[in-house]
Amino acid sequence: MALEMKVPSPGESITEVEIAQWLVEGGDYVEKDQAIAEIDSDKATLELPAEEAGIITLKAAEGDVVKVGAVVCLIDTDAKKPEGFVKSEVGGGKLEDSTEKLEAESKKFEEKTEKATVNVKATPLAKEMISANNINTTKIVGSGNNGKITKNDIQAYLTNGVDASAIAGWGGTREQDKQKMSLLRRKVAQRLVAVKNETAMLTTFNEVDMKPIMDLRNQYKDKFKEKHDVNLGFMSFFTKAVTEALRQFPAVNGMIDGEYMITYDYADIGIAVSSPKGLMVPVVRNAEQMSLAEIEAEIKRLAVKARDGKIDIADMEGGTFTITNGGVFGSMMSTPIINPPQSAILGMHNIVDRPVAVDGKVEIRPIMYVALSYDHRIIDGKESVGFLKAVKEMLENPSSIIFGGKSPSEVLLNL
Repeated sequence: MALEMKVPSPGESITEVEIAQWLVEGGDYVEKDQAIAEIDSDKATLELPAEEAGIITLKAAEGDVVKVGAVVCLIDTDAKKPEGFVKSEVGGGKLEDSTEKLEAESKKFEEKTEKATVNVKATPLAKEMISANNINTTKIVGSGNNGKITKNDIQAYLTNGVDASAIAGWGGTREQDKQKMSLLRRKVAQRLVAVKNETAMLTTFNEVDMKPIMDLRNQYKDKFKEKHDVNLGFMSFFTKAVTEALRQFPAVNGMIDGEYMITYDYADIGIAVSSPKGLMVPVVRNAEQMSLAEIEAEIKRLAVKARDGKIDIADMEGGTFTITNGGVFGSMMSTPIINPPQSAILGMHNIVDRPVAVDGKVEIRPIMYVALSYDHRIIDGKESVGFLKAVKEMLENPSSIIFGGKSPSEVLLNL
């Protein structure tokens, strides 16, 4: 019997998907629940599992855009498992000869890699750097014993204006490569352009002295890790400061729906993370009710799912506010683009030691520039500036985060 495999609905409002990659080939034997394809929607990349075991026949090609509910392959459920069948970790089931072929190809690759890196006259650390940067070592003269390449040789090579032809993939050939953007990337592009065209987006900036948080983190990070089994990072402090500031300035936590303005009595915070498929924004639900440890654990869980390509659409829907951290890539300052239909986004940046005035004296402090992009149609300048100022003040006085933006003394005195 031939079972028709149809494209399931990845989520509400999604009507079509793109076949990003087949993990099997036509004629392969597949097991039930084995991943046979990756499909791109306009929100995420998902795996398509086989509904039954059998021989598969493909009915769509990679890159095809197909409707939800369309047949993309057939599975002959009457077919018997071939003798010598070996299930692949990443693809379909192959016979032993195919497996041997795969092993042979793998061996050739390993031998090629060995010749390129292992047999190079270099120190162990230098070999790791050569492999990580795909460097053609014929262009480097080693300064170590007997011409051995050292770590310093590689560092100098990478930083002192190297010969571009020595780095694999950048050979000065003037060749071009044209690849179709994924459905997810195309949808992101459309949404970003729509934000610029359909919102009155403005950005306000401020700076945060990170020394109080850094001191607190250095003091308690080991004990925090030991008790909660998760690292204490900066994102949890920013998330808690943001949720408290959203309580004080509810319009920043709102969005436009036609002629209406919707505000929320909760804070679902989207955290922008980088993944192999591009930028993803999973959502931390009810972050206003979470502790720092709970926030860190949830961010880690979502980031791992995004990195492994297992993020669900449900993980990314329904956010009310977004935080993005360009600082991890070295960004000093930027104007982040609002994540629709939300009305505001906070941008974090790198931390740099800068001279600042403290009590009339110049001191060197670790400073981070922060940016709030907002939709001026529903958020006024007073609210946007007040929101960002509240975030700054709480981060510079971390204990105030748990006291509603006030110092412990103000709470004690009921001020």
